[in-house]
Order: sequence, then structure tokens, then C-alpha cells
Amino acid sequence: MAAYIENILRKGPYLPDWDSLACHKTPEWFGSAKFGVFIHWGLYSLPAHGNEWYSRNMYIREKEEWNWHRKHYGPQDQFGYKDFIPLFTAEKFSAQEWVSLIKEAGARYIFPVAEHHDGFQLYKSKLSAWNSWTMGPKRDILGEWKTAAEENGLIFCTSSHRAEHWFFMGHGREFSSDIKEPMKRGDFYWPAQKEPDHQDLESCPFPTPEFVEDWIQRTIELIENYQPALLYFDWWVQHQAFKEGLKKVAAYYYNRAAEWEKEVSICYKHDAMMFGSGIPEIERGSLKETTAFVWQTDTAVAKNSWCYTDSLEYKTANQIICSLIQAVCKNGNILLNVGPKGDGSIPEGDRKLLKEIGQWMKVNGEGIYGSRPWRIWGEGPTREVSGQFTDQEEITYTGKDIRFTAKGGSIYAFFLHYPESGKAVIQSLAKTKTPDNATFHGLIEKVTILGFNDQPKWHQDFSGLHLWSDKVDSRLPVTVKVQMV
Repeated sequence: MAAYIENILRKGPYLPDWDSLACHKTPEWFGSAKFGVFIHWGLYSLPAHGNEWYSRNMYIREKEEWNWHRKHYGPQDQFGYKDFIPLFTAEKFSAQEWVSLIKEAGARYIFPVAEHHDGFQLYKSKLSAWNSWTMGPKRDILGEWKTAAEENGLIFCTSSHRAEHWFFMGHGREFSSDIKEPMKRGDFYWPAQKEPDHQDLESCPFPTPEFVEDWIQRTIELIENYQPALLYFDWWVQHQAFKEGLKKVAAYYYNRAAEWEKEVSICYKHDAMMFGSGIPEIERGSLKETTAFVWQTDTAVAKNSWCYTDSLEYKTANQIICSLIQAVCKNGNILLNVGPKGDGSIPEGDRKLLKEIGQWMKVNGEGIYGSRPWRIWGEGPTREVSGQFTDQEEITYTGKDIRFTAKGGSIYAFFLHYPESGKAVIQSLAKTKTPDNATFHGLIEKVTILGFNDQPKWHQDFSGLHLWSDKVDSRLPVTVKVQMV
């Protein structure tokens, strides 16, 4: 394997260094797709308690999951995390059913997690027997996602969260549990090291060369066998121990994609990669201003978990749609996470939200798909907090809060809360006597409101573009299409 990897790296066109990798271009399709769906599903979906970190927290005495696990399953040395594998039968899972719903929601690409921090692979693997093909459901879950996606015209991507497995099960060594020596490479719990400071880029204990090499080979196995259009790494690959390996993986992936004549990229967090060599990720948040580069925010249908649990705090469709608009108007995409139940079935909360988002996208999607940022991203008194983990609370918008995109011969103005009076003003489209680069100075041909039969009356003056309509009534954002001469 090592010799084969080195051969691909030598062939190029990309070398495992940032100067070379920064020449890689973001796929054209990504900047137009705008909306994808993330999927967290695994053994942690069976207890459906807490969140997707159940496998870690059930081995920490101070965590609520410790006692909850003992109450429902018994002591950790009698029923450990590995004992969920025989229960993970995926008896109600249908990739086709899920993909059909995701397509109905308006997503253009899907992103199932191939391996989470817990170390259980949802795909065929020659590197470890602890996977869904040889155990549990005995199905290539990732392969089923890929087939269903491609049959339905969606772009298939995948995500690896393997890097964090270095320490994720380590607390099980601190007491009598099923996590104990001897362990060797390829074992489920291996290496189960002491948990470092997650945010320290040089924290100890360092992942060993053996673990990093295993991470590289698992990632390349995913690249070769599933050829994803995007590859996503969760946090912690920014740690110093992964730097050289990450460069190798990126160069390998980009070289193989060049052979396949396929547009690909890597999504990364926290400056794990050098700027320009992949797609920057903002977890559960947004950027402050429009950027020249495309980026992505990953968020979830629930506020308190990335996987299905028995106590999900669902967002509203309005909150999610507003987050989508906020990203797109600043040159970003949104990756919205859903989580199947332990048996693979679709939670009703997820289904309801995806259908409601899909209904809105059918009407308003023309201002989203293929659009680009306008000269300004928005107007109005309400400003969102930028940065990570800032989208948890729903924002109350006013009738003056408007966000913009542009496509073809039109400007799209998204009213995040259309005025109840039916009278609206877009100040950024006011006439100007002395035009400059900061003001609008174009000719408007037609103004329509997407999804409504009765169209507004309108006129433009030096205070803005004025609209009147008593027929516009929506609890979701309303899109005004302004067609230019």
C-alpha cells in the first residue's frame, strides 16, 4: 500500500506540499449546488441518548451517560460499546427512501459519515473487521448511499472522523470495562489513548506514526472504493501529528481525481489545511461578510445532537431556511445534518422538516441554485453573530431585513420576514443621482414575488424600490425577483 501511495504522489499533478495543493480549484458544481445533507448514523443511534459522543461519555464517571448506560444495559465491563454491534441490524434502513426524501428537500449532494469517532466503519474494509459489512447488518451501508444518490442524480460525498479515535475510547482504561489490553492495530478500541487537550495543536500524547499511517490508509481506502466528490474531515486533523499525512492524502485524492476526470475537494475546519487547498468549514455558524472564496457551514436539524436521540431539540424550518439564505448571500453553502434512528428508519421530526424545506425550495430555489452574491449581502437592522456555534437560537427578523443574491438578469431579494402590512421597501435598489460603485444605478424591467399569483404593484424612487401587495402572507422567507433591463 505504501509503495502504491508514493507512486500516485510522484505522478502528480499535485505534490504533498501546500504550494502545490493551493493550485487546486474548488469544483464548479459546488458553488452552484448550495445545499447538501449530512448524515450521522451509527452504533450511537441505538441507545439514542445524549448525542453522538455516547461511546466516549459512557466511559466517563462524571458524565450523565455513565449511569444511564449502567441502568439500561449494565456495567461497562459486562456490556460495553462493542456490544451494540449485534443490535445494529439496520432492519428498517432504505438508502433509496432516504435519498428520495433528501432530493425532495432540494439538496443537491449528500454526505454520509463513513466512520465516526467511535471507530465503527459503515463500509467494506480490508483494514479492520469492525465494519458493517462483516458485522451487525452485514451490509455496505456507504455503498448503498452511493448507489442511491447516483441513481437519483445527487452528488455523493463522504466524511471521515477517524482522527479523533486516537483518544475517544481512552477513558475506558481508567476503570473495569471492556476497553483493556491487549490491543493491536485493527482492533475496535485501538489505540484508546489518554485524552489530550482537543484545541492544543501540539497536545500530548501525540498520535503515533502507526496510528497516522492507519488513518491515511483508511482514508485512501475510502477514496479508492467510493470515489467521493467531496471528502470531509472533522476537527482534530489540524493537530501537528497529522500535518504531513494530511498533505499526502490531499495530493493522493486530487491526483486520483485528475485521472478520473472528476472535480473534487476536501472540506476542512480550523485551518487544518492551508487556505486555498480545500473548502473552509464553519460549524453551526456563518461568516460576517461576503467572501471571494466559497465556503460551507455544517449544521443540523436539531440543536443538541448530530445523531438521532430520544430528546432532540428540533429547529424550525424557518430557522434553517434563514441560515441557508445567510450562507448563500455570502458565497457559502449549507450542509444540513439528519440522523436515522438506530434501525435506520426516518424520524418524523426529520421527515417533517425536510419536506417543509423542500416545499420552500421548489418555489424559491431559482434564487438559490446557481446564484452568486450581489454587490452587498443584505440590508436591515438585524445582524447575525458570526463565527462557530452561533446558529442555535432562532433570530426574530423585521420586515426590513433583506438578503440578496444575483443570477442571470435578475437580483433576488429575500425578505426574512415579509411585512404584515403588505408594504415593503428595498432601500438598496433606490434610484441614484450620482452613481458610484457603492450604489445601484440600473434599470428595472419587472418585479415579481415567487410563489404568489397576485403580483405586487411597485415603483422606484430615491428612497428605494417600493412594493404593495395585500396577498403576500407567509411565515417563511419571501423572495422578490427583480429583473433588469
